[in-house]
Amino acid sequence: MKYLNLGCGARFHPDWVNVDFVSSDPRVQRYDLRNGIPYPDGTFDVTYHSHVLEHFSKEAAGDFLRECRRVLSRNGINRVVVPDLERIARIYLQALEGCLVGDAVWKNRYDWILLEMYDQAVRDVSGGEMLAYVRKEPIPDREFVIERIGREFFNMIEPRAHRKSFRTGRAKLMVMRDAFSRKLARLIFGRQRIRSHDVGVFRESGEVHRNMYDRYSLSRALLEAGFASPRIVGPAESAIEGWSGLHLDTEPDGQVYKPDSLYMEANRP
Repeated sequence: MKYLNLGCGARFHPDWVNVDFVSSDPRVQRYDLRNGIPYPDGTFDVTYHSHVLEHFSKEAAGDFLRECRRVLSRNGINRVVVPDLERIARIYLQALEGCLVGDAVWKNRYDWILLEMYDQAVRDVSGGEMLAYVRKEPIPDREFVIERIGREFFNMIEPRAHRKSFRTGRAKLMVMRDAFSRKLARLIFGRQRIRSHDVGVFRESGEVHRNMYDRYSLSRALLEAGFASPRIVGPAESAIEGWSGLHLDTEPDGQVYKPDSLYMEANRP
């Protein structure tokens, strides 16, 4: 069996073919997936992508799914994981109702779930308001946030503690040079034009969400891309042989890696 993990980040299996926009490991091939998938037709038995599809526009997402279909063999499986818009919306409405009756618990949760709903679509700096929220001391209803985003909560915090210790002398020099260049550019072009340029560059960086999916819209997107029999599955549930032992959507202890997710599989006819 040949398996392909697309947009894998730092979470991949060494026995798979792993591809991402930026390589985090020698076992990860660097490739811009906006340009398609760099393999011949029918190469793989499984394609898998987690929290990738929402970073494409609706049109580009359709192209990407058709590329997944193209590189799959007949009856191959495409497993898609995205943030679950339906679940976010339901919790938001529950939080809203709680706030309106003065429930202190839901007042704290309201702020976070509202960020889940829109922050990654509107932010113009890396991390956005979600990162600022998890840096609060104390974090309001910390356990609720962890329940919602799982290991991602710790991924957002841990780099902050180690960022300075890994900065080399050369990296420090580059930071100082860039800071000087930006000051000079502001003098020539003005602060607002430089700010507009920075925001545009960031929003094309791939971090922002350009679309969100629920069980209906994701199923429809898969069908429109030529897949058959889209079905909701659990994080440890799959038609992929040995899935639960691969620990891509779950941790070795059984915890779900990204609990805020919708999981769906479909086959190439």
